[in-house]
Amino acid sequence: MGTRRRRHQHHGRWVVPAVAPAAAAFTAAGLLLVVVAFHCFLSPPLGGGGGGGGGHRVVRRPNPPFLLNKPSELRRNVVGTVDFAVPSGGSKLGEELWASKLASNFFGCSNATKAFADAKAVTEPNRYLMIATSGGLNQQRTGIIDAVVAARILNATLVIPNLDQKSFWKDASDFADIFDVESFISSLSNDVKIIRQVPDRNGKTPYPYKMRIPRKCTAKCYENRVLPALLKKHVVQLTKFDYRVSNRLETNLQKLRCRVNYHALQFTDPILKMGEMLVQRMRAKSGRFIALHLRFEPDMLAFSGCYFGGGEIERRELGAIRKRWKTLHASNPDRERRHGKCPLTPEEVGLMLRALGFGKDVHIYVASGEVYGGEETLAPLKALFPNFHSKETLASKEELAPFLSFSSRMAALDYIVCDKSDVFVTNNNGNMARMLAGRRRYFGHKRTIRPNAKKLYSLFLNRTSMSWETFSSKVQTLQKGFMGEPNEIKPGRGEFHEHPMDCICAKTKGRSGHSKPHPSNRIGEAMEKRANDGEFDWRDLDYGENAPLGRDSSNETDSDMHELEDMKSVWASYREHR
Repeated sequence: MGTRRRRHQHHGRWVVPAVAPAAAAFTAAGLLLVVVAFHCFLSPPLGGGGGGGGGHRVVRRPNPPFLLNKPSELRRNVVGTVDFAVPSGGSKLGEELWASKLASNFFGCSNATKAFADAKAVTEPNRYLMIATSGGLNQQRTGIIDAVVAARILNATLVIPNLDQKSFWKDASDFADIFDVESFISSLSNDVKIIRQVPDRNGKTPYPYKMRIPRKCTAKCYENRVLPALLKKHVVQLTKFDYRVSNRLETNLQKLRCRVNYHALQFTDPILKMGEMLVQRMRAKSGRFIALHLRFEPDMLAFSGCYFGGGEIERRELGAIRKRWKTLHASNPDRERRHGKCPLTPEEVGLMLRALGFGKDVHIYVASGEVYGGEETLAPLKALFPNFHSKETLASKEELAPFLSFSSRMAALDYIVCDKSDVFVTNNNGNMARMLAGRRRYFGHKRTIRPNAKKLYSLFLNRTSMSWETFSSKVQTLQKGFMGEPNEIKPGRGEFHEHPMDCICAKTKGRSGHSKPHPSNRIGEAMEKRANDGEFDWRDLDYGENAPLGRDSSNETDSDMHELEDMKSVWASYREHR
């Protein structure tokens, strides 16, 4: 039986007698719901005021830079702190935001010169080069491209490369499952002789002599280190073949790289058809779209050594993953972020894009593996861009079934959609981002945006102290030089796969069909001379690219992923095999 509530006047105040705890709790909950409903009624909708393009969205933020696992005591701060009102509409820049005005002045030019002899004239008999690639799809793609160049330097016959099937990704795909073998062999027939397997000798398959060479090995390095072994053993396999060819090569070899990457190395029909279907479905939703390579997977964050505001939970979770690489030094998260070596959070990426002028109605395709923090991490980005898509939302499980168990094939689908997008946004320049940036330069300088993470760091840190207009203006200023314009050169490294300047020509004014080398070529060469060939950081790796974490993924002996240790041991390995 419920307790009767009566009002008594006592010393001039109304007093409510004691009630049963359950009833009190029920009453309090009801009052709380009324307050919340009233607050929601007064608050503007999440999608922006009114439904027109001129409304504003209120963005609420956690403590900087972002809270992935928000402790309960910090939720009040998340709900109660308002940064600024973000305009729903887009920038007045219009078409200039989506494409460069200078793009039409350049084009890809990778044909061999007359001085580049035909493969039949230079290929020596009894020289077979085998390659064992390493890493995820795009790291392996780099290895395949450079394998062709290495075979040409050595005047050897290249055997179709072996893909990495044992490391982190546990992907059993071989070359023919991902790439069109016939197209690869025939397209390069004038450059390098390529065969499927080493021919038998006396009824037996020859066992290759295995060796590993240093990263970014020059043509002279191959002649001095690999050629003697090839002359003696006839069949040589180069192991862990990723970034083992220098950026500094003569022009014809650089152009060969481009012919491999942009013409010969094609995905298989099933991958191409599925990728094109995803692109068509994006086009059906919106005439043009942005593709975002998010790079916010748990292992990637752990390897970076960065901190993203998630407290002890984050430190414990990412710290446990980081132990997989025993040779990594203790990280300094603040220093890493100040130096621009940390990926932006999904929220920061969204704010950057809105500040650049992309409106809330823009459709975004997100290429990513398992995002750390899941939906809670993605929520701010989705609030800024409600038209949020991925291959999993565009295609049914049945349609994706042939690809789901293979991380490289799933990554290939993302690669295709990102390549076909109107604007590609890369979060801190990983392998896929660099490969796509180069491809998009080669095929017309399509807009490619890379966050200026080093400069944006302090801006995001202090964003509560300024208006949206000021924040937006500062972002646009800081992003100059990072928007994929034809005259941009990546500071400091000049990595060829991102900036294939030997393969990009400028149209000569008033003379149709005539061209001249891209004006940035010499700048890139000078920068490369200043770059350290041994330089290496987490962005060189494909760790976590569409790959789920497994319990046995920490086995370093099997996965051979500790590249820092490899850098120390490679010279000893070479001396051992001399």
